[in-house]
Amino acid sequence: MKRIMIIGCAGSGKSTLAFNLGTTLKLPIYHLDKVFWKPNWVKISPEDWQQYISTIIQKESWIIDGNYSSTMEIRMRRANIIIYLDFPRFLCLWRVIKRRFQYNNKSRPDINDQCNEKLDLEFLQWIWNYPKRSKPKTMQLLKQCTKNHLIFHITKKKQLLNMQEQILNLNF
Repeated sequence: MKRIMIIGCAGSGKSTLAFNLGTTLKLPIYHLDKVFWKPNWVKISPEDWQQYISTIIQKESWIIDGNYSSTMEIRMRRANIIIYLDFPRFLCLWRVIKRRFQYNNKSRPDINDQCNEKLDLEFLQWIWNYPKRSKPKTMQLLKQCTKNHLIFHITKKKQLLNMQEQILNLNF
């Protein structure tokens, strides 16, 4: 049983990694953005969100990609592999801008079908401020998990490739 949690800034490659690992390991993939955002970028209710997370983390095996700090701790407790994609903000910004053009007036595969890709100043600021706003809390939560989890803190592409190979060779 493999329960893999992938976290990191927008544009860090969470969904791509989830897809690659899920396909190779034949594990179900849960893209949190696909559930959190209802059609036309309307947020799910907090009650439905908590219920959804509670349901999927009880499954035997999964790959979950997405941050959402309100449920990060309970997902971490249930995961046995945590991958933190911690790439430079300029790379994340570049990827999000590139993604915007790639999915112009379309929805990405990892989000609700009726949420066309968009790019606005608020989202760009969210990415830019991620290292100061979100990273410290994430690092603190990861430090609490080190005894019970296999944790990968990825800051370079080479580490990402090595980590994928290591995960493929694990026997659970």
